[in-house]
Amino acid sequence: MKSAIKSGLLALAAAALPAVASAHPAIGEAAGFSHGFAHPMSGLDHVLAMVMVGVFAFQHGGRATWLVPTTFVLVMALGGALGVAGIAVPFVEIGIAFSVVVLGAVVALNVKAPLAAALGVIGVFAIFHGHAHGAEMPENAAGAAYAAGFMIATALLHLAGLALGYVIGRAGERQGVFVTRTAGSIAAISGIGLLAGLI
Repeated sequence: MKSAIKSGLLALAAAALPAVASAHPAIGEAAGFSHGFAHPMSGLDHVLAMVMVGVFAFQHGGRATWLVPTTFVLVMALGGALGVAGIAVPFVEIGIAFSVVVLGAVVALNVKAPLAAALGVIGVFAIFHGHAHGAEMPENAAGAAYAAGFMIATALLHLAGLALGYVIGRAGERQGVFVTRTAGSIAAISGIGLLAGLI
């Protein structure tokens, strides 16, 4: 049991660490993909939110296990297109930080919302995250490759969250609840820190 709890906390800590940017210069398609892949991995707000999406999907179970992450990635691509096109979406940074708070709280409290409502909330947050990715695309990056990069990175973070949920489930009912509440609370508190400008 203790090893499962340690594994879960280690997985959350590893996922929360910003990825180290590549030191190798690249242009065109390579620059597009590498920049797109690095962007979701380089911010604590994105990493925590994406991992919490995966944990939430696991907690919800059933079709939500694949529908929640898939919906997020697809709607995020739409948000990214809006960002690339220069179409403004209000309160993007606040929306991203708020998504960390809400998703962390949902995981900590093991909220069982109807699937349609869950997908709606996930979709709104995905627009904010996607817009940030698209708006921050480097000028020399290839658009399609950049989009593929941030979509794949996001999907991998969702998989990390699903894996964390599985590890938590293996810890047993009492220990699993403790680890879930701890992980969700860490994310929610971090989100509050982001909203307050302390992180």
